[in-house]
Amino acid sequence: MKNLIALVPLLPLIGFLVNGLGRKHLSKGLVGAIGSGTVLGSFLISLYIFFKGPLSATPVRYFDFIQAGSLHIPFAFQVDQLSSLFLLIITGVGFLIHVYSTAYMHEEKREHFGRYFAYLNLFVFSMLLLVMGSNFVIMFIGWEGVGLCSYLLIGYWFKNIDYTKAAKKAFVMNRIGDLGFLLAVFWIIAKTGSVDFGTVFANVGKLTSADITGITLLLFLGATGKSAQIPLYTWLPDAMAGPTPVSALIHAATMVTAGIYMIARSNALFAHADVTNTVIAIIGAATALLAATIALRQNDIKKVLAYSTVSQLGYMFLALGCGAYSAAVFHVMTHAFFKALLFLGSGSVIHAVSGQQDIRFMGGLKGKLKITYLTFFIGCLAIAGIPPFSGFFSKDAILLSAFEHDKFLYVIGLLTAALTAFYMFRLLFITFNGSFRGTEEQRHHIHESPAAMTIPLFVLAVLSIIGGFVGVPDVFLHGGERLGAFLSPVIPEAHHEIAHNTEMLLMGLTTIIAIGAIVFAWIRYRNYKEEQNGSFGRLLQNKWYVDELYDSVIVRPVNRLGAVSQKYFERSGIDFLVNGVGRLVNYGGRQLRWMQSGQVGSYVLLMVISMVLFFVLQFFLRK
Repeated sequence: MKNLIALVPLLPLIGFLVNGLGRKHLSKGLVGAIGSGTVLGSFLISLYIFFKGPLSATPVRYFDFIQAGSLHIPFAFQVDQLSSLFLLIITGVGFLIHVYSTAYMHEEKREHFGRYFAYLNLFVFSMLLLVMGSNFVIMFIGWEGVGLCSYLLIGYWFKNIDYTKAAKKAFVMNRIGDLGFLLAVFWIIAKTGSVDFGTVFANVGKLTSADITGITLLLFLGATGKSAQIPLYTWLPDAMAGPTPVSALIHAATMVTAGIYMIARSNALFAHADVTNTVIAIIGAATALLAATIALRQNDIKKVLAYSTVSQLGYMFLALGCGAYSAAVFHVMTHAFFKALLFLGSGSVIHAVSGQQDIRFMGGLKGKLKITYLTFFIGCLAIAGIPPFSGFFSKDAILLSAFEHDKFLYVIGLLTAALTAFYMFRLLFITFNGSFRGTEEQRHHIHESPAAMTIPLFVLAVLSIIGGFVGVPDVFLHGGERLGAFLSPVIPEAHHEIAHNTEMLLMGLTTIIAIGAIVFAWIRYRNYKEEQNGSFGRLLQNKWYVDELYDSVIVRPVNRLGAVSQKYFERSGIDFLVNGVGRLVNYGGRQLRWMQSGQVGSYVLLMVISMVLFFVLQFFLRK
């Protein structure tokens, strides 16, 4: 089993090396087969481990990674209930995205096609390392790896300056959060002498309240970067610069779930951090609502989905802040299904309309893109929380926890649910209903995507329908919250104090509100006409001007400071000193070269003068 566990991350790493080194020599078909096949192999092994086990919190050690004094950090994996579930999500959804990519990226040149799949494989490897690590250091290596891969894939079309700027933005904003994570790791080492999960969590009782609050706040700062929460969320919508399958991978199966996983894994610390939990719940609810309002007026099909991801991640953090760790993990799973479906569906639409991403120039597509329309419709029902689709059960679990924890946060969550249903069906109706509003050339090009793209859509649509039943609450079909029970060895199982009648009433309320929002969207957008934005509409369309605020308050002052530092410190200080030394040496060399005249008489004269000076010096020194 030890070697089998090691193969899970090793296979995508091999795929990365083979495709990366052979990108100029391997055919596209072989590259796609290697890239997809290695992830499929990891999925099959993960499936075997999940069902055959044994799943255990005991680390599987491979070698000593760091040994410094009393600090011992092994390279070890921990495959328990939590990590095994994430393994299935990462490799399963990741495999479908790889298969989809073989058709979506087929027009790329061979070497770029190989580079693309190499990056995808490295992304999956990094995320697997993150969730399998048995200590904070191995987790941090994977954490940094997914940050690097996001930079490479967002800026995949590196000749486009705007895309490279988006990649740099993602990289820099994540580094801010990563600093918080790194400081938390140093703090943990200083207080416990270890980074191993088992040792650290067993010594929580020895930490002071200030230690726990400081460590957890720093860890949460890291999570706000990776999982795009206020104030470090603005990189994620710009990450749409990369190819659409990359967006699906980032949003559904890898990077943005890292923060949720890290906090869920560290629940033993966060369970004793009341201040941090309050901050997490407030930030999560605020992010969910803010992103949902922005999505109401976005016209880029991928930007709508990007802000919906930020909003759904806010939901997950709301659950974490309320102590509902299993509900957050449940929503990670269902969100992976329907968000991958929606992104890949948007890619199918973009593919059909010759690269157009503005929904105002689409419309009338459901007749020619029947498979894409049907699967996209299922994804919208799932994210809107309509029963019995997967999003209904996971979203309801979060809202129920918020209702128990704080009624105000519950109201924010309920309002966000209504906005989610509205903007998702606005997107659906504008894109697929009415008449086509693009060019004649685009109209003639419209066709359904090939099987390599539609089959993953079908699989994800099925998962979006049935995926929620693994966590059916006790009030429905006596499900007994099976997912929570499964995760209980790692995550404390939540026990609700709300009566079943109240729980059913809350479920009915959220469903009615979601259906009402869908009906309202149907009335307004079934026959789309250009929206007339008032001042508030322009505010939402411009994303509350948060990017402009950051630009004015942070980016421009830093650039000005850099320009001043370059002029007065670098050029007048460092450059002057370094260049001055160089000029001095150069001048000295030019003067000394006159001594090498080639005249023997001159050399004899210099020798005599030197001897005289030597004897005179010796005479005075003896006195």
